[in-house]
Amino acid sequence: MSLLEVRDLHTSFFTDAGEVPAVNGVSFTLERGKVLGIVGESGSGKSVTAYSIMQILADTGKIVGGSIKLDGQELVGAGEKVMRTVRGNKISIIFQDPMTSLNPTYTVGHQLIEAIRLHTNRDQKQAYERAVEMLRLVNVNDPEKRMKQYPHEHSGGMRQRVMIAMALACEPDILIADEPTTALDVTIQAQILELMQSLQKELGMAIIMITHDLGVVAQLCDEIIVMYAGGICEQGTADEIFYNPRHEYTKGLMRSIPSVDNDGEKLQPITGTPIDLLNLPAGCPFAPRCDSAMKICIREKCASVRINDDHAAACWVNVKDGFNEAYDPDGTDNGEEV
Repeated sequence: MSLLEVRDLHTSFFTDAGEVPAVNGVSFTLERGKVLGIVGESGSGKSVTAYSIMQILADTGKIVGGSIKLDGQELVGAGEKVMRTVRGNKISIIFQDPMTSLNPTYTVGHQLIEAIRLHTNRDQKQAYERAVEMLRLVNVNDPEKRMKQYPHEHSGGMRQRVMIAMALACEPDILIADEPTTALDVTIQAQILELMQSLQKELGMAIIMITHDLGVVAQLCDEIIVMYAGGICEQGTADEIFYNPRHEYTKGLMRSIPSVDNDGEKLQPITGTPIDLLNLPAGCPFAPRCDSAMKICIREKCASVRINDDHAAACWVNVKDGFNEAYDPDGTDNGEEV
């Protein structure tokens, strides 16, 4: 049994302008000890997928369909009482901006101890010792002194280490990292990614890494999901996605990455703007920005087709190239053609 199973997840935000389907039929599994990367532009549904799993959506947001199972336990509709036992204990999250994630009016130690006492049976002394232990684990120097300091007395990288310590304090099975290096400079980014990689191996937890930076997922992830307009356009192992991209959107993301191989050459940005989720087209949502779009791309949305055992993509170009076996994320493909 997979640790986490997400099936046909639909999450919408109900606004004055209408229903915004921010997550539209997302399905994936996460195995114990694996790292899953979710990649896409801003507004593609990456963070909303994570917040749906944690059920920490804004008041206007609601899961309107699908299933989220953690160790076989259904979380959709389980209620807040059940979710309070899941958050922190079984699934933790690191938000992308450590400055706004920490309360500036309390010391770092107070906030760490509060989180530990909320989710465990440790008393004040035991929680303090655990907090110091976690700060030491994430390589915070002089943790006893840092416990007495406020967030503004820490650098951006140090605050992010504190957030990682807080997320791992209760030894969750899954850590969701929502763009954890966005607000950091490249040197600190590398340190944080190296830290997460070593902690993942040491603690054996599963990680969902949400990012728009393909360099991050290349370094960390076993499997990758590429999202666009609230849905999954491509998914597969890291090697398959990087060396054999089969969706035109993924190829566009790859072309926009600077590298030593194209030194001196202009980057090739993806033209156009992301689709309006209030007015989703009948066909492929990426078609208006796609150089390879065909008439069928405009008329009809392509189902996900299997490229090989480790790779699937929802793109009509693959059907044109002879890939037409329907991909079922449950692992029960019936051989039907698209």
